[in-house]
Amino acid sequence: METTHRVFVGDSRDLAAIDDDSVELVVTSPPYPMIEMWDELFTALDPAIGDALESGDGRAAFDAMHAQLDRVWAELERVLVDGGIACINVGDATRTVDGSFRVYPNHARVLEAFEARGFDPLPDVLWRKPANSAAKFMGSGMIPPNAYVTLEHEYVLLFRKGGESRGFEPGADRRYEAAYFWEERNRWFTDVWTDVQGELQALGGDAEADLRDRSAAYPLEIPYRLICMYSAYGDTVLDPFWGTGTTTLAAMCAGRHSLGSELEAAFVERFDDRVPDVPALSRSVGRARLERHREFVASRREDGKGFEYEADYYDTPVVTKMERGIRLREVEAIESVDADTDDGNSGDGDEYGYRAEHVPLGPSEDGR
Repeated sequence: METTHRVFVGDSRDLAAIDDDSVELVVTSPPYPMIEMWDELFTALDPAIGDALESGDGRAAFDAMHAQLDRVWAELERVLVDGGIACINVGDATRTVDGSFRVYPNHARVLEAFEARGFDPLPDVLWRKPANSAAKFMGSGMIPPNAYVTLEHEYVLLFRKGGESRGFEPGADRRYEAAYFWEERNRWFTDVWTDVQGELQALGGDAEADLRDRSAAYPLEIPYRLICMYSAYGDTVLDPFWGTGTTTLAAMCAGRHSLGSELEAAFVERFDDRVPDVPALSRSVGRARLERHREFVASRREDGKGFEYEADYYDTPVVTKMERGIRLREVEAIESVDADTDDGNSGDGDEYGYRAEHVPLGPSEDGR
């Protein structure tokens, strides 16, 4: 199996390089309005945002920042297939503007924007992140009533385009082989994720400190999990706020095609250094899933519970009939290619392309 991965250097408010109805899944994390690290970016998109912040009009700045994101959401509506899913990782912001402290509810504003475009909201996920400090309050400390709750979570908002789910041909191998284990379903489809840790993406030494400051990447587990949950083998995943390329890495590991849009070429150029490690990464991710499943099998048996089914491709039992066809993929080889390939999309501008060859995940080191 072969997958292609393209990254466009440009403005995600105009995704002209991506055809209508050509993407099955969006997984992304936009810059969060009213988080200070993104002020300069939003002001470059609309100078009125900087004016509003300088004058102390936080609400006007908030609305104007989301107006820029709205243009991206309009492009997602165009490129997603009917029944396609959009997964938006976003956090709320707390900030003092003109002497007044408040929360700016980014998740509510994004939800409103997608509903206005006809998307159906699906049950969302709270990703509870580890606190950076032992302090659980802001404001007046130990004296009521002017302390404030510390935000320690972000949202993964989920939307479906159109009123119906995607259809597949009966018994489609690419769907059944992309199944997840029973215990993965139970962990992944809960509405609070406490088992995903935030992480700083390693982008090099001190010379690249500015890139690190501007990355704000989510951990690989977030896009990988969402891709496995909401797409099948061979689907195309889009990240319009590509950043350090974490979504593309996840798509490579998961056996999906990917597209990305990124304003700064420096991020894409840096990504090239990570590409040779993709085969080992994909193998590690797949084998970790198998190992966790085998640990689950041992625990279930210790509890006196049995299994009715055996996996078709791995020496392990499974709980349900639908899991029997699970066949994980690993990247056998990957190479940079001319981005102007005939893959159903066309466009101008700076592009980067990669081609990955996938094979079924082989037995682990101990032969299982």
